[in-house]
Amino acid sequence: MKLTPLFVGAFSLALAASASAQTLTIATVNNGDMIRMQGLSEAFTADTGIGLNWVVLEENTLRQNVTTDIATNGGQYDVMTIGTYEAPIWARQGWLVPLDALSGDPAYDVDDLLPAIRDGLSVDGKLYAAPFYGESSFVMYRKDLMEKAGLTMPEAPTWEFIGEAARAMTDRANDINGICLRGKAGWGENMAFLTAMSNSFGARWFDEAWQPQFNTPQWKDTLDTYLALMADAGPTGASSNGFNENLTLFQQGKCGMWIDATVAASFVTNPTDSTVADQVGFALAPDNGLGKRGNWLWAWSLAIPTSSQQQDDAAKFINWATNKAYLETVAAQDGWANVPPGTRTSLYENAEYQAAAPFAKMTLDSINSANPSQPTVDPVPYVGVQFVAIPEFAGIATNVGQLFSAALAGQMSADDALAQAQDATLRDMTRAGYIK
Repeated sequence: MKLTPLFVGAFSLALAASASAQTLTIATVNNGDMIRMQGLSEAFTADTGIGLNWVVLEENTLRQNVTTDIATNGGQYDVMTIGTYEAPIWARQGWLVPLDALSGDPAYDVDDLLPAIRDGLSVDGKLYAAPFYGESSFVMYRKDLMEKAGLTMPEAPTWEFIGEAARAMTDRANDINGICLRGKAGWGENMAFLTAMSNSFGARWFDEAWQPQFNTPQWKDTLDTYLALMADAGPTGASSNGFNENLTLFQQGKCGMWIDATVAASFVTNPTDSTVADQVGFALAPDNGLGKRGNWLWAWSLAIPTSSQQQDDAAKFINWATNKAYLETVAAQDGWANVPPGTRTSLYENAEYQAAAPFAKMTLDSINSANPSQPTVDPVPYVGVQFVAIPEFAGIATNVGQLFSAALAGQMSADDALAQAQDATLRDMTRAGYIK
């Protein structure tokens, strides 16, 4: 499948349906797996008579739109694409419909969902969002450039090695950046990467009394390392690059390494899309010898807001898009390597998938190694690996992400960015009542 460019805005699919059929409005992110889902959805309409209106948005825009709609009981969407951060928080607010129809369907087999993914989408044992794909993060790298640099990628690299390799693989004359990392501001964009990275440096968002920790040596070491690495070996304009932008750079052969979501593996190894498909290797996310790696845990998932007037039909669509049969449909069209990863135990027991996806074991190992209950070296009062599972986090981390993106763009120093992050986060946490 040819990966299409960014879709910013909304568009609709006019699908054949009877005059009396309902139409579901589905909000989703413009990632490749979701675009593939949209392309396959004519079969769902043909089978059910349920029409589908697609709203496909850039990641930050999607988060803003669905958060506003659900918090105001707007009722604009029948199915929302949300993540491991939102699902339990919104469920506790009473904003999401429990997916009892899936849990009670033996054919859906909810027990087949990977425990780490299922637990992150459940509250008190009830599933409130069905995972479309699950992910951690790891290192994707060009084996040919690594060999040319005279280096060998360890299966479990350190940040020191990553820095050495990135600088050695950089070839500005030929438009090859040693490393591509997220720089676009957003709590789920640059702050997802930097929070996971900071865990491996011994940093944390808050101490046990909810005091912000951006004024610590660990956060300074994290941000200084990141900025120096990007200055020496990163692409120009990196402060505008998120997942999709870095994916394109890597597919075009312009990145020696890319540390990002494990879901990207099928896209960088697909020869239809990637000019370097036969040269891609994989390694675990880096560490600093402190017992934590810089990998995260996430699932893009489908949920039903309680404001939807078509909850039964929405549940039917979610069943279709996240069941085992959907994986087989993708495999039949695009090959097993391209099925949505990281959700089902049975997929990782499938010999055809193991043979087609050289990244399968490392993806599963990365997902299973992330520990939301103990994400950091030192104790913390929160749950979450690359996020803090409190309602205020999205706004706070978006502000911090803008500061760190500005530092990457050269608009302020690392010290200024950290100082402003500390002050702003302290103010917001005090106002929210976490700090007395």
